[in-house]
Amino acid sequence: MSVGQEMKRFWKCATSGGRMTKKHRICMISDFFFPNMGGVENHIYQLAQCLLARGHKVVVITHAYGDRIGVRYVSSFLKVYYIPIRPFYNQVTVPVMLTALPLIRDILIRERITILHGHGAFSALCHEGILHAGTLGVRTVFTDHSLFGFADGSSILTNKLLEVVLTDIDHVICVSYTSKENTVLRAALKPETVSVIPNAVDSVCFTPDPSQSQPDRVTVVVVSRLVYRKGADLLAGLIPLLCHTHKDLHFIIVKLQQVQYVCVGGDGPKRVVLEEVREKHQLHDRVSLLGGLQHSQVRGVLVQGDIFLNTSLTEAFCIAIVEAASCGLQVISTRVGGVPEVLPDDLISLADPNINALAKALEEAIENHRHGNRVPHWEMHERVGKMYTWHNVARRTEQVTVYDMVARAPTRSMWQRMQRYHSRDPVMGKVYVALLVLLHFLTQLVAWWSPAKTIDCVPDLLTSEHDEKP
Repeated sequence: MSVGQEMKRFWKCATSGGRMTKKHRICMISDFFFPNMGGVENHIYQLAQCLLARGHKVVVITHAYGDRIGVRYVSSFLKVYYIPIRPFYNQVTVPVMLTALPLIRDILIRERITILHGHGAFSALCHEGILHAGTLGVRTVFTDHSLFGFADGSSILTNKLLEVVLTDIDHVICVSYTSKENTVLRAALKPETVSVIPNAVDSVCFTPDPSQSQPDRVTVVVVSRLVYRKGADLLAGLIPLLCHTHKDLHFIIVKLQQVQYVCVGGDGPKRVVLEEVREKHQLHDRVSLLGGLQHSQVRGVLVQGDIFLNTSLTEAFCIAIVEAASCGLQVISTRVGGVPEVLPDDLISLADPNINALAKALEEAIENHRHGNRVPHWEMHERVGKMYTWHNVARRTEQVTVYDMVARAPTRSMWQRMQRYHSRDPVMGKVYVALLVLLHFLTQLVAWWSPAKTIDCVPDLLTSEHDEKP
């Protein structure tokens, strides 16, 4: 059976009466998911939960985490496929683009997926899934969560890979307008194919508690990975400067915990730098380095603080400052990436990414705290809760810009896909077309080995009134 013939059967399962069902069957795919915790992982989980609540079917594909292999269910019967592929570096699988083809194809057909939604430009599994879904005729969406440069070797390779993968994408989502401009330039996309839908915060989990802060001191909280990109060197320069000026100033530095078999160890390569600064200036009683906290414990630390500090050198959105604002903290951040778009001016103070500018912004925040010249805690919480909700993100992803739109778009033929790849570059375009033909041939080979008619469709756990009746 050819790929075209098997996809006719596939779409017969996924459509009703010759038209697309009003409820979508969505597959989220990424190397980054629970039990590891981070911004991308939380975004996928929260978006999936809200889409399930709106009546859609959602499954997640990720790689194996330790002994977590196979099918697992999490909250709201969200099905997660931990496919038996191991990460080789920084939670990412080997980017060979072919290893997961049989498994991804089997899941897409078995679950009758109509839209595949990939997350993370660093995720090789995401890129591989988008390529295979396009070959199978499944609509594809990609969310970019990061900003990249254009000069260093890592960025050049990633940008080239992203350019190839997104050539045949149906739609792209970015978390800020700065991120959109960055992605459009890196992947050579048309701006109209990219939408901006920000991250969100579960404000119910991040509520203020002013009684936890100590009135006899000013506490600055930092929640960050201790790496160069997050401005750990700036933080190391700020701490002794401000502690020398303000004797009642204390720092709490938090590093979120990652699963043991993924994390290299420690709290980041720059933790040693901060420990040396604390030792050199005898600040053991004023600088607390809290490593290994779960995300669920972050709120308990945030409410102990008065000011939240973000020293990142690059950020597409920075969900940490939204969580801090939801807890009622004054927010100080570097003016980089999409950070200026996140909060209104009266809820955040922005500074250039250098020690002097950040020190000045912190001085002003400390004085405002001492004189009570700041937005009240619960007012900040209510405003942030109205601005950023996951239900709004899910609604915009589903209706306003993405899922409904790509579901109505016509399926591109193999010839049209070849033309799109060939138009990328006069020389490399021919290489892209050759890779596309090879991928199409391998898909046909897998279809011959495991025909679609031998794969049983999984019945929906929650049946929508719009789904096909037996």
